[in-house]
Amino acid sequence: MADGVQLRGIGLKDVRIDDRFWAPRMSTNREVTIPHVLDQCEATGRVQRFRAVAGKAEMPSGHFVAPDSDVYKCVEAAAYALVAEADPELEARLDVLITLIAEAQDVNGYLNTQFTGDGASNRWSNLRGPHELYCGGHLFEAAVAHHQATGKRTLLEVALRLADHIGDVFGPEGRVGAPGHPEIELALAKLYRLTRAEKYLRLAEFFIDQRGTEDSQLGGDAYLQDHAPIREQREILGHAVRAMYLYGGVADVYREMGEQALFETASRLWDNMAERKCYVTGGVGSRYRGEAFGDDYELPNDSAYAETCAAIGNVFWSWRMLTLTGEAKYADMMERALYNGFLSGVALDGRHFFYVNLLESRTPRSRRPWFPVPCCPTNVARMLASLPGYVYAVSEGSVWLNLFVAGRCSASVPGGGEVTLAVHTDYPWDGKVEIEVASGEGASFALYLRIPAWCGDVTLTAPSGIEHPEPTPGQYLPLSGTWSKGDIVALEMAMPVRTMRSHPHTGNVGRAALTRGPLVYCLEEADHPHLELFDLALPTDMQWTPTFHDDLLGGVVALHGAGALLDRSGWEHVLYREAGEIKPAEGPPVEMTAIPYCLWANRTPGRMRVWIPVRERL
Repeated sequence: MADGVQLRGIGLKDVRIDDRFWAPRMSTNREVTIPHVLDQCEATGRVQRFRAVAGKAEMPSGHFVAPDSDVYKCVEAAAYALVAEADPELEARLDVLITLIAEAQDVNGYLNTQFTGDGASNRWSNLRGPHELYCGGHLFEAAVAHHQATGKRTLLEVALRLADHIGDVFGPEGRVGAPGHPEIELALAKLYRLTRAEKYLRLAEFFIDQRGTEDSQLGGDAYLQDHAPIREQREILGHAVRAMYLYGGVADVYREMGEQALFETASRLWDNMAERKCYVTGGVGSRYRGEAFGDDYELPNDSAYAETCAAIGNVFWSWRMLTLTGEAKYADMMERALYNGFLSGVALDGRHFFYVNLLESRTPRSRRPWFPVPCCPTNVARMLASLPGYVYAVSEGSVWLNLFVAGRCSASVPGGGEVTLAVHTDYPWDGKVEIEVASGEGASFALYLRIPAWCGDVTLTAPSGIEHPEPTPGQYLPLSGTWSKGDIVALEMAMPVRTMRSHPHTGNVGRAALTRGPLVYCLEEADHPHLELFDLALPTDMQWTPTFHDDLLGGVVALHGAGALLDRSGWEHVLYREAGEIKPAEGPPVEMTAIPYCLWANRTPGRMRVWIPVRERL
C-alpha cells in the first residue's frame, strides 16, 4: 500500500463540533438548508416523479437533469444530520420519502424515474448523458448514510436491489461501457465496505477499467475523462466534477484492492491539479464552457467557473488521498477547499447558493435559492452535515487531527484502546489550539498533528514524557508516549497576513491575494462604498491589522490597512496608450478592509476581487 499507511475516519456519532465558525453553519444547515432543499425537491417536481412512477400522481412536465440524484443527496444530508441531533420529525419525513422511493422501484431492481413507461426500452442505451449510473451512485451513498444513522434497512434494501441489477446488466459477461458522469465507482466502494460483498467492489473496478477503451461507449472524449485508460492518464482534463468523483473512486478501489498503478494514477493527477490547475481558494474547473479544467495555469478570475460541487469533489478526493498516505499536503488542500472554495457556495442564511464561484466580479452578484440543475445546493447540504467525519482519523496505534475545530471525539485506536480528545481553539480566527486527553488514562498511542503548510512560525508544548520531533510546516507532527487523563498539547501557530503571488503564467502578474491562516480574503464593494473598487491597490509595504468584529457577517476577523489608489489621470476617453510608468495616485492612503472570501455577497450586492494590484507607495 502507499507508504504503508492506512487511515480511516471516525464515525460521525463519535465526533462533536463545538466552535463559533463551523458549529453555527452546521446548525443552519440542519435547521434551514436541509428542509429548504427537501422542500425545493418537492416544489420542483422531483419527488413527484417518484409518485408518478409509483402510480400515485401525474408525471410532472419540464426538463430535468438527473432529478433523482437531488432527492438522494437530500436524504443523505438528512441522515448525517440525524447523527448529530435526533429529530423525530425529520426522520419521519425521510421514512415517508424512502417508502415512496421503494414503491417506484421495478421488480427487477431498476430504479430511475427518467426511464419508466414508454421510456423503459431506452434504459442503459446512452451512458454519456442521462446519468442513470450517476443517480444510482447517489442512491447507494444515501442508503449507506441512512442505515448508519438510523440502523434501518429500508433504503439500503432498495440500493442493494439496484446494485445487484446493475451487476447483472454490466460486467465481463454483460454489457460494456463506462458512466458518462462518474460517481457510482466511489459509491460502490461504500456499499462494499458496509456489506463486504466483493461483487460491488469488482463492479466499481469494472467501470474504472472500461474508461479509455473501445468498449467505453464514451467516444474517447477527454471531456468525459475517456481519452486514455485510467492507468495511462497523465493530465487532469475535462468536466471538473466528473474528474473529482472518478479519481476519488480510483483511490477507493486502490485502497481495497492494492493495485499500485491505480494509486500512481490518482497521485499523479492530483499533483497535476494542485500544481497547475487549482485556484488559491481550492476551487477547480476554470472554464465556463463545459464546467471544465483548462490548460496549465489557465485560471481566470472574472470568468472562473469553480463550481461549488467541484470544490466539494476536491475535498472528497483529497480526503481519500490523505487516508492512503498520511501526507499533510492532502489535508492542506482539503482545508483550503473547505474554508474557501466550498463555503463561498452557500450564504449565511443557508437558503441561497452560488453554483459558480468567481474570484473577481465586476458586476453585483447575488446567490440564488435554487437552480434548474440544483446539484450544488443539495451537495452543500450533505457536505456540511458530514463535516465531522473529516476532522479526525485513526491508524494503527495513532490518532490524527486533520482540521483544527473545537469539539470532542471518542476514538477507538487500533492497538491503543479507547481515547477521548477535547480540542479547544478559536481557529480559524486564532492559531492557538489545545488538545486535551479527556479520557484514556494510561493509553499509549501517537497523536499526529497537522502543521499547515501556511504556518511558518509554530510553538509546541507537550506533556512530560511525550516524545516528538520539531514541528515542520506541511507535515504531520507525531507525539508518542503513554498519556494521562488531563494531558494537554498546546499548539500556537502564528497567523500573519500573507501576501500571496501566483505563477506568472496565470495572468495575475503584478497582483497579490491576501490570506490569513487557512482563509483567503477579498475586497468587497460593501466595505468601500465611496471608492472605485478597481482603483484600489496594495502598496508593497502595506501593513494589515486583523480585527475581530462581532457585528460583521456573524462574527469575523476582517483585515484593515492603509492602501493606495491607482493613478487614472490621462486615461479619460482613452482605452490604450503608449507604455510608460504606472504610478499610484497622489494623495493620502485610503482605508481598505478585506473580508474572508467565503463570506462575500452576504450583504448589499456589489463587486468583489481576490487578486489585487500591487504598487509602490509614493
